Amino acid sequence: MSSKRYSALAERIDPTKKYSPMEAIELILNNWQYRFDEMFELHGKLSIDPTKSDQTVRTTVVLPHGIGKSPVVLVFAQGDLAEEALKAGADYAGGNDLVEKVKKGEIKFDVAVSTLDMMPIIGKQLGKVLGPKMPSPKAGTVGNNVKQIVEELKKGKIQIRNDKLGNYHIPLGKISFGKQKIYENMLAAVKTLLKARPSTAKGMFIETAYLSTTMSPSIKLDNKMLIDLAEKFDF
Repeated sequence: MSSKRYSALAERIDPTKKYSPMEAIELILNNWQYRFDEMFELHGKLSIDPTKSDQTVRTTVVLPHGIGKSPVVLVFAQGDLAEEALKAGADYAGGNDLVEKVKKGEIKFDVAVSTLDMMPIIGKQLGKVLGPKMPSPKAGTVGNNVKQIVEELKKGKIQIRNDKLGNYHIPLGKISFGKQKIYENMLAAVKTLLKARPSTAKGMFIETAYLSTTMSPSIKLDNKMLIDLAEKFDF
C-alpha cells in the first residue's frame, strides 16, 4: 500500500504524458519533499529477448559526475598485484584467503575484481556465491591492470546490464547534484547503453524510459527524445 507522501507525489505526475528528460528532472527537484539525499535512477524496458545469450546487454561507463557514492571494491589478486590494488583504493585484496572469506559470507562488498590468474579459482569456488557480482571481462572487472580498474570504480564507474526480464536500471547521482549534473549523467549513460545494443535486437532498443528517485514514483520519459539527445551528447 502506498504511503500518503508517495500518493501525493504521484498526483503531480500526468500519467498521459511523456516528459522530456530535463522537464522530469525539474519536476522532481522542484516539487518533491526529501527525507534524505535520494538517488536518481533511470529504468525501463529494452527490446531484447533476455533468454538469448546473444541479446544480453552488459557494459560500463564512468559518468561525467559520478554517482555520489564510492563502492566497496574487492579484488581477487596475489602478491604485488594485491598490494597495487590496495594502494589504488581497493577495500579488500587477496588470494585464496579472500576466496574463503567471501565463501563464508564474512565480507560485504559492491564490486568484485579479479586478476587473470585468479579467475579459474573464483569461477570454480565462488560462481554461485558471487552471482551477478562475478568479475567479467565484458564488465571491465577482469585484468592485471588492477590500479586502473580500481581507480575507475572508485571514481564512479558503473555497470549497465539487463535483468532477467530485459529491463535496465541505472543510478544517475543524488538529488544534491542539481539538474545539470543529473541531466548530463543521464545522457552519458543512455549513450553508452545505445552503444551496447546487440546486433540481433529489433525495433527501438530503449522501448521505455522512466525517471525516479529512491522514494518517489516514476515519471515516464519521451524515449525517442531521450535517444536523440543522448546520441548528440559529447562526453
